[in-house]
Amino acid sequence: MRITRHEHAALRVEHAGRTLIIDPGAFTAALTDLGHVVAVVITHEHPDHWTTEHLDRILRAAQGIPILSTAHVAAAAADHDVTVVEPGDAVSVDGFELRFFGGEHAVIHESMPRVENLGVLVNDELYYPGDSYAIPEGVEVNTLAAPIGAPWLKIGEAMDFVLAVAPRRCFGTHDMTLSSIGLAMHRQRLQWATEQGGGTFSALDPDDVLEG
Repeated sequence: MRITRHEHAALRVEHAGRTLIIDPGAFTAALTDLGHVVAVVITHEHPDHWTTEHLDRILRAAQGIPILSTAHVAAAAADHDVTVVEPGDAVSVDGFELRFFGGEHAVIHESMPRVENLGVLVNDELYYPGDSYAIPEGVEVNTLAAPIGAPWLKIGEAMDFVLAVAPRRCFGTHDMTLSSIGLAMHRQRLQWATEQGGGTFSALDPDDVLEG
C-alpha cells in the first residue's frame, strides 16, 4: 500500500493499481492523476474535507465511482450520487476493504451542533478517524493518520488518542490551522506518544509518501 498525504486532511491510498481518495477539501490543492480512482470517502460535511470542485474533478477522470459518506454529506452534495454509510458498516470497493467507525465529530464548542463523522479503516492497514478520536475497537492498527491541529483539538487529547490506538507507525494530518512552529511542536508530541507503543512516527509534508 502506498499512502500520499496531500494538504490538510486529504489522503491518496494506492493498492494494486487502484486509488482511493479520502477527504479532498477546501484546504487541499487540486488533485491530479485521477484516472485510477475507484472510490472517494468523505468523513464528514465540513468544507475542509470535501468540495464540489474536488468531486467534479475526480468524477470527470473516473466516472461512476462511488462516493461514500454520511447522510448529511449526501444531502449537502445533492448533485452527486453519495452512498450513505454508518459506523459498523463494511464496504468492498474494487480492491479496497473499508470499515467505518465512530459516529460523531469532536466537540468544537457547546454552542455549535455536532455533526456526523466517520472513521475509516482501509484494508485492515490504514486508520483515519476523521475529525474525532474514535478508536477502532478490536483492531490492531498498523498505520494511523492522526489529526494534529484543529479548532477542536487539544494536543494532550491527541496524544492520548495515539497512546490508545498504539499503531506500528503514525503520521500527522489535518494541520493547515498550525504555524510551522506549532506543527513542529505537535509532531514532537505525537512522535513521543507513538514511540510509547513501540511505533514509528513520520513527519509527512504535503505530497510526501509512506510505503508498505
